[in-house]
Amino acid sequence: MKRTIGTTLLTAGALIAALGIPATAAHADAAGPRIDLRVLVVSDGGPATDAIAAELDAAGTPYTEIDLTRSDRPVIDAGYLADTVDGRQRARFQAVVLPNDNPFPAGSAEMAALAAYERTYDVPQVDAYTYARPEAGLQYPIHGGYSGSVDGVRAEVTDAGRAGAFDYLDGPVPFEDNSPTVGESYAYLSTPVAGADFTPYVQATIPGTTKKGSLVGEYRHDGRRELVVTFVYNRYQQQFRLLARGIVEWMTGGVHLGASRNYFAVHVDDVFAADDRWNSTLNCTPGDVDCTDPNATPDPIRMTPADVDHAVDWQREHDFTLDLAYNGAGSVDHREDHNGQDPLTDRFLAQRGEFRWINHTYTHAFLGCQQDTTVVPWRCATNADGSTKWVSRYDVADEIASNTVWGLVSGLPLDTSELVTGEHSGLRVLPQQPADNPNLALALGDNGVRWLASDNSRDPDQRRVGSAATVPRHPMNIFYNAGRQADQVDEYNWIYTSRAQGGSGICEDNPATTTCLPAPLDTATGYTEHIVPLERRIALGHVLANDPKPHFIHQSNLAEDRIAYPVLDGVLDGYAALFAGNTPVVNLRMKDIGVELQRRTAWRTALRDGQVTAYRVGDTVTVTAPSGVAVPVTVPEGTTRTGLPFGSAYAGERSGWATPALTALTLTLPQSAAPAPAGAPGVAADATGRAPGTRVPQGVAEPVSPVAGG
Repeated sequence: MKRTIGTTLLTAGALIAALGIPATAAHADAAGPRIDLRVLVVSDGGPATDAIAAELDAAGTPYTEIDLTRSDRPVIDAGYLADTVDGRQRARFQAVVLPNDNPFPAGSAEMAALAAYERTYDVPQVDAYTYARPEAGLQYPIHGGYSGSVDGVRAEVTDAGRAGAFDYLDGPVPFEDNSPTVGESYAYLSTPVAGADFTPYVQATIPGTTKKGSLVGEYRHDGRRELVVTFVYNRYQQQFRLLARGIVEWMTGGVHLGASRNYFAVHVDDVFAADDRWNSTLNCTPGDVDCTDPNATPDPIRMTPADVDHAVDWQREHDFTLDLAYNGAGSVDHREDHNGQDPLTDRFLAQRGEFRWINHTYTHAFLGCQQDTTVVPWRCATNADGSTKWVSRYDVADEIASNTVWGLVSGLPLDTSELVTGEHSGLRVLPQQPADNPNLALALGDNGVRWLASDNSRDPDQRRVGSAATVPRHPMNIFYNAGRQADQVDEYNWIYTSRAQGGSGICEDNPATTTCLPAPLDTATGYTEHIVPLERRIALGHVLANDPKPHFIHQSNLAEDRIAYPVLDGVLDGYAALFAGNTPVVNLRMKDIGVELQRRTAWRTALRDGQVTAYRVGDTVTVTAPSGVAVPVTVPEGTTRTGLPFGSAYAGERSGWATPALTALTLTLPQSAAPAPAGAPGVAADATGRAPGTRVPQGVAEPVSPVAGG
């Protein structure tokens, strides 16, 4: 390793001089320079650099963004990129993201400074979206390539990609094609320039040929490494979400602050109770407070023992556990009405160990303000002085405690710190109740509740409510009042079609949040052909976005036509077709999701306030952070902390949350993170003497490649 560094520094001597680094400083320590664990994102306001910045944000990876469109932006020069700290030369950024291979004017001093910096410190550069051209190692598309739409294309990860930063993918990389009338993806497909040191990592067939064109590839030239991306994307598109992890791992060498997992959890509300059914004639739900038609007769939906057996079999088949939010009064009332018999509860209790259980309150009572249902929609009842009438502390606490007791007596494996109130009531709900019930926080403390579910669609940020922190849940657009596909489609049409088409017009009245269907869905086919694919795509998008928040449905959706399963199957089976076995879906219970969200908030606050320092020198990573703040770190396999393996294995790396010691968090990287020696057995060395696809540790520069480049 010393020989490699010494040779490199001799080769790069002129570059060091250009950066203004004293020769003595360059050789100050055999371990090499300090490389700060921070990414430089240079943006032109386009969607590609924004998407990469969003990925870094989600993982908790620190970055500095320079907006090229701002006149007051800092100038990128040698002094901005590197300096000296405690006698050791410091590279302030471990990677550089540019909007394309060169976003500056011809002859730009800023691009020259970046190029010199990247050579000197072996800092990789990501070209977020660039034209295929020789300066990026690729032929112009007119020379047997392609420029145009790639909607619906199924790209593939090459063997080199799977051997490197994209080793977590084990299937195609499908490009979205959600609309036949809207272009969603544009790309340049091309092959490497003759003699260029270019390795495709993701490629697709060039239309009209049998040749493959690069979409993502590594170009090595002039002692620099670039990840050349030749398709445009935004942060939400599936093709980017699939490749985002690999882009970050490539540019950081697998060593960075922040961590990412693919999470999926599903809460099933109202277990043991019955859910009222949508009435397609009345266009409301008899039993609901807003369905006041005198002919409205409730027609409840409740699971059967066969539905329990199906849920157990489904879980085992998918190696996935559902979280059941239960209402004990549902069973008590059923037994009272059926001579003590309740086969559903009996079957659930016999299989209770197959599920996770959450307190959903005893009767599912509304725990916010006292509702005045004499008007539609309901409103909060008021006292004589005009103040809001709230459900009392005693009544809220009794709903929680009675359900806890029923669950424990029934042998449910409960965590009593978790709670889902009926309809997330007690928390604010607009427009009727703009504030939380003040008695809710008191009742939560009375019952030792620490984690309280909220509706992500109206309360997306975790917040404190007395002793508890909220856990926002994504509502799936599978309605609580539908057990049959036809009912779901009929209500869907009511909500999402115009008045002229027989709908409610809700979509017309709220165009900013709701889109009208062009025509009503067929009740026989609309569920499988429209609703299922849409909900699958939305939920899978959450999974791929490092979003730990759970999704929620209702027990009615596991009954009758069992309409939830096609969506859940679509998410889990679709996921399995894309990812390797080293990247499983992470299925956390509610309290663990709450802890994850809390840690992220504390970490982001520390980063925002400039309280984190992290860098790498040789094979040692050092991180300092405020006391009590857990640090998310991703490192290669074989990394240790005080001699023990760090974190847990995921997606070909090791990652996790760590609390620094009194001084700092120190990690030792493995020898395998070093460059492969030239001519290693079974590995063909490239022009730089390094095996293709090898991840190189930051701070170790490579020899200048003899291959000419742009």
